[in-house]
Amino acid sequence: MSSVITKDILKKVYPKREKNAHKYDFGSLLVIGGSSLYHGSPLFNALGAYRTGVDLVTVLAPERAANLVACYGPDLITYPLSGSFIQEKHLQTISKFAEKCNAVVIGGGMGREIKTFLAVRKFLAKIKKPVVVDADALHAINPSLVRKNFLLTPHAAEFRTLTGMQVNVKNLETFVKKHKCVTLLKCPQCFVSDGKRTAENRTGNPYMTVGGMGDVLAGICGSLLAQGVKPFEAACAAAYINGRAGDLAARSKKQALMASDILDYIEKVF
Repeated sequence: MSSVITKDILKKVYPKREKNAHKYDFGSLLVIGGSSLYHGSPLFNALGAYRTGVDLVTVLAPERAANLVACYGPDLITYPLSGSFIQEKHLQTISKFAEKCNAVVIGGGMGREIKTFLAVRKFLAKIKKPVVVDADALHAINPSLVRKNFLLTPHAAEFRTLTGMQVNVKNLETFVKKHKCVTLLKCPQCFVSDGKRTAENRTGNPYMTVGGMGDVLAGICGSLLAQGVKPFEAACAAAYINGRAGDLAARSKKQALMASDILDYIEKVF
């Protein structure tokens, strides 16, 4: 039996800020992703994270993607990695940046080069901090590589590929209980489970099928993890915020809705 996520989750994950709060009190997030073809995914990760309260986001991406992200605005810190896609030669640099952050988002726009998959597997085998594993990074791993510090964010096809199971709540619960992780399953209604608790998110709408929506969601998950929110609560809150912002935007946008639109509606959710 699952519970339903409501707006009350926001009060749970966002306590009142003290007047003497300062930089880094609300976390530092590292985004790893992008390739020569895709720069939008890590950009949406970063913007979704900033809009939901994290203090600092750093994007590590191949040169073209990093430079395009940097051109978007002065809020964004990027570090370009040589070449067209992420590979093992970048791991030393990535690890140095990971040491300084509170949480990681990995996978958006990385592509599916074998060399990228090998690098992702090696990085995830060592990282001990909370990490959102999304998009192409989900294709790089198998169940034996899943660890308790992972927050997985698969859509239905990615869930089937990763687990070999049909998409339903029972199989979701079976998988997370076995591997002791948290998973946010993106279906028409999202489900979040840690094996002990399962919650259903009912925000969101059919206009949110456009590319980039999941990248914003992963960024929100990472933002909350970096702020010290526990993975289950972070996933629940992220699903609610992303879906509710999409609902507000869709009232006027309808079929014209793009992922970039919902960033401007996150403040209205708060």
